[in-house]
Amino acid sequence: MQDYDQKVNDLMLDIFDKILVTEEKALSKGYFKDLSVAEMHTLESIGLYDTKTMSETAAALGVTTGTLTVAVDRLVRKGYVKRHRDEHDRRVVRVQLTRQGKLAYRMHHKFHTLLVDRLVEPLDGAQRELFLNTLQSISDFVNEQSRKYNELDKEHKS
Repeated sequence: MQDYDQKVNDLMLDIFDKILVTEEKALSKGYFKDLSVAEMHTLESIGLYDTKTMSETAAALGVTTGTLTVAVDRLVRKGYVKRHRDEHDRRVVRVQLTRQGKLAYRMHHKFHTLLVDRLVEPLDGAQRELFLNTLQSISDFVNEQSRKYNELDKEHKS
């Protein structure tokens, strides 16, 4: 790997690692120390206002409904999520955040807002646009790879 490519690779790995570790530390030191990063991301996927079906939430997280059920069971026990049957179709299970879940969501959202503000604050307009385009390219690539691996998983299960 060329020197430039190695530096990019090292920086990306370091950033990814540090964001995850920082999120974990922020959770463990704060009011919501009983939540893991994965549980917090589940709360984010459920969202603040609307109820979502278990299937919608599982698809958004890229997990099976069985995996989500285990996570939601824990979040219900901890008081962050409530679950109920759909009024029109009793087979459908809906989830929504409790008051405590909404508070955790807002606190975590504030963490991300501060991170973004700190990243873009020193950038001028052209630099912000370049930064956004670069992040979009990274996101597109990662999403493309994720889709490929999901398709491979489906093929292997068939």
